[in-house]
This record gives sequence, structure tokens and C-alpha cells, in this order.
Amino acid sequence: MSEVTLEERGRALENQFYEKENQEKLAAMKHKLDVKTSKDELRKVSGMSDDAVLDQLVALGLRGNTIAALSLVPLIQVAWADGSIQDNERTAILQGAHGKGLEEGSDGYELLQAWLKHKPGDELFTAWEAYIKALASQLNDEQNRLLRNQIVGFAKMVATSAGGILGFGKVSSSEEKVLHRIEAAFHR
Repeated sequence: MSEVTLEERGRALENQFYEKENQEKLAAMKHKLDVKTSKDELRKVSGMSDDAVLDQLVALGLRGNTIAALSLVPLIQVAWADGSIQDNERTAILQGAHGKGLEEGSDGYELLQAWLKHKPGDELFTAWEAYIKALASQLNDEQNRLLRNQIVGFAKMVATSAGGILGFGKVSSSEEKVLHRIEAAFHR
């Protein structure tokens, strides 16, 4: 048997060190790319441009599909508030989903279609409220305001799409109650 020389052991140790260092560098580069990709996805689906808000959402583990789904729960709740979904409400929700990157054939789009056909249980909205309350507690006041304005604004657009003159302007009392509940979810 040949003995391993001190020099060979030193080279093996050096190789292990560099291999570990390279793996750590690759992992750091991959993480940085994942964060950038997630941030870009969030920017696209949320319409937010504030990097601080986007960084915070990425740090909390949110991704584009999460935000898209989260923003649709209140819309579905508003649309079903009076017991049925009007054609204008359906159109507004589908346009919004498309604008947030939910494309026909995707899992999120299929889920949305199911919610448009059959009213989801109250537990979905309750879970959304709990999630938003937890998220709001992690955001600063400005970040919370931006997220609230985006979600509440879109919910109001859906609510006004089915009523009033030419489909705009009238919000039913049941829709108004849901809108208040959506806004309340953002209060800490």
C-alpha cells in the first residue's frame, strides 16, 4: 500500500475548500437570481414599482402567483356578495387576472374559473383576511397603504362594474359590506 503524502493531503484539503467555496458562491448567485426573478414577477402581477415593498414581499416568501391569487380573493367575494356574479363583474375579474399574469390553462386561472362558477366557502375569505393581517403587520405604513390601495381599488372596480348607469356607479349594500371588510383586513 502506498502512503498518502502530506502534500497530497494538503492538495485534497485545498480542493475541498475551493469546492465548498464554489458551491457557496453558486448558491449565493442562484439565490440572488431567484430574488430578482421573484421581484420581477411581483412587479408584473402587482403593478407595484416600489422596490422596498417588493423586497419586503420577496423576503416574506411571496411570489407572483401568490400575490395574483391573493388579489383575486376579495374580487370574488365582492362579485358574489349579492348572491350571483354579473357578466360585467366576471369580465372585470378575468381582465384583472389576465393583467396579473394568470393565463388561460394555468392552475391559478382554472381555480379562478371554479370560483366564478361556484361561490367559494366563507373560509377562503376568512383565510385571506388572516393572511393580509399577518402581512400588514410585517409591512411599514407606506407599504401597507400601497398594497391596500391596489387590492381595495380593484375590488371597488368590480363592485361598480355591475350596477348603476351603463354598469358604473352603483354599489349594493352587500358589496359595500364586503368592501369595508376588505379594508378592515389591512388595519393592524
